[in-house]
Amino acid sequence: MPYVDIVFPVNLHPLTYKCPEGLEGQVKEGMIVSAPLRNRLATGIIAKQNAAPPSGPAREFAALVGDSPAFSKSLLKLLFWMSDYYLASAGSVLQQTMPKELFARTKAKTIRRASSGKTIGISDIPQEEISPILSAAAEKKYRAFLVHAPSIAHEYSMVTSLLRSSLKNVLVILPEISGADAFYRSVREVLGERVCLLHSGISKGLRSEAIEGIISGRHDIVVGTRAALFAPMKTVSLIAALQEHSASYKLEEGIRYNIRDVAVMRGFLEKAPVVLSSVTPSVDSYFNALTGKYVLLSPPPLTERPRITIVDMRYAKKVRPGISKEVVDAARSRIKSDRKIMFVINRRGYSTLLLCAECGHRETCDNCEIPLVMHKDEKTLRCHYCGSVRGVPNRCARCGSIHLELLGAGTQKMQEELEGLFGVEAVRFDSDEVKKKTGARALLKRLSEDPASVIVGTKMMTKRIGATGDFSMAAVMNTDVSLNFPDFRASEKAYRELSVIAGLIEPGGEVLVQTRFARHSLFKYLRSGDYPSFVKEELAARKELSYPPYSKLVNITVTGDAKLAEPLMRKIKGLSGDIELLGPTRSKSRKGEEEFSILLKSHSRKALNQTARSVMEKYGEVKGIKLVIDVDPA
Repeated sequence: MPYVDIVFPVNLHPLTYKCPEGLEGQVKEGMIVSAPLRNRLATGIIAKQNAAPPSGPAREFAALVGDSPAFSKSLLKLLFWMSDYYLASAGSVLQQTMPKELFARTKAKTIRRASSGKTIGISDIPQEEISPILSAAAEKKYRAFLVHAPSIAHEYSMVTSLLRSSLKNVLVILPEISGADAFYRSVREVLGERVCLLHSGISKGLRSEAIEGIISGRHDIVVGTRAALFAPMKTVSLIAALQEHSASYKLEEGIRYNIRDVAVMRGFLEKAPVVLSSVTPSVDSYFNALTGKYVLLSPPPLTERPRITIVDMRYAKKVRPGISKEVVDAARSRIKSDRKIMFVINRRGYSTLLLCAECGHRETCDNCEIPLVMHKDEKTLRCHYCGSVRGVPNRCARCGSIHLELLGAGTQKMQEELEGLFGVEAVRFDSDEVKKKTGARALLKRLSEDPASVIVGTKMMTKRIGATGDFSMAAVMNTDVSLNFPDFRASEKAYRELSVIAGLIEPGGEVLVQTRFARHSLFKYLRSGDYPSFVKEELAARKELSYPPYSKLVNITVTGDAKLAEPLMRKIKGLSGDIELLGPTRSKSRKGEEEFSILLKSHSRKALNQTARSVMEKYGEVKGIKLVIDVDPA
């Protein structure tokens, strides 16, 4: 076949080239080639062989790179599925997913792997827990399993048990580099050179070495972050995504794809089972399990858990604003015993959640049932979904009280308060302190060496610390900020944040949660560890309001020309009657540019994507504006 379609890792759709004479019999789909692109030679992937010539002139590609395909047919299919689903060019998908070292290899200067540092304690898992997964892999049959794990340690142990079986060609994805490094070190001790590490934190040379080993078959187990999902294996027999709920799996730059969802699709195309695991699975994944799309596996729960204490801040005695006497007393007794404790603040600055100090009422949007956000400069309350605006009230709409307050204190202020109360130095762990990678490492080292640390931090801290289990107490100081965040997933995310914190506390320890919403059903389920009942209640609320998983969402953000908001709204309304529009909501970009967002909601994925494509065709190339399409926004 004399013509081929080539995808380059740039924002272009496939381009057609003529095959040089003498190479027709050697060309295969998935091979890497060099070809002229604009005024230079570029490297790309042969996506398709064509018998018919293109409508216009076609240049010859220059040469084949290698003797065999680097991309399997299923990996090529995944590339084009992502292009279609996430409304992006195939070249953009290739650029954002594949390591650059696939196209231009770099020699490793030193053979230094992530061989030193923390490993993960692995325990034995009963064979009956993993036998359904092994059976699906043996049958070379796609099936998605959702494992509601009792602990993060159980997730690691389960996947390690799968790797110790006779399985080959396995991809293991984790949301954070630190977790991927620790898991790699643990399994490499057992499985040796079969395992390689693949993520953006290792050197170019080591990534090249890993890719060479994957293509040659020397490495048949790949551990890493998103890069591991796109490892160029010829065949895949199992994909595992740990902590499948993680927000880190949803990209916030470039193409906004969800790594968890793409992992499921790669498993489907590879005819391989996919294991999604989490201590608190996402409500969307749990819904898929309840409706039969996934197979739910629920290992026995932990027999020992930290005690959960809910401190009702409406009535609790306070020693400082936002700090209850109950928390201070519990912390003081542990400090005297040289025990390690943590204080968690949900954000660095001050919250914009307006709350009645008397009855706990907060203003919500009449359209979206989402808490309104206070904009101090404008003295307004705004909905971040539909954009509705109202004035800041002087009195509570429920009880008439004039005692309205903004929730929250920053980490720096909390650090000062605690040091004054306890007379000890508190370690602060937030993005201001962790400005460099070495900063995070230094903080973690300090915590590991000091058995009596008092640490104050944001949820960044809980991600970085990992499941250490050597803290005796945690105090969550302002969980109401998360619980009332302007997002229909706020309760789900708040439950998850609290569960992650509880996972850092030793059995028999205590988690104290300060809240003005002590009667919220979340706390009932959190105390009993009954996550399935929480999910069912959450699903019932979302169904009533037609939020996902009972509908689909696409968010369109335009930066650079706020005057386009109304014309764009009119165009979308004229394209489809099956779509509900929320917005526009106006804001400023990180660079200070004017921008607005429109949220599209529908039961029809087809209607949403067709509408978004029409918007891209009309406004995607308009000079001076930037258009971002976010499919399935988190």
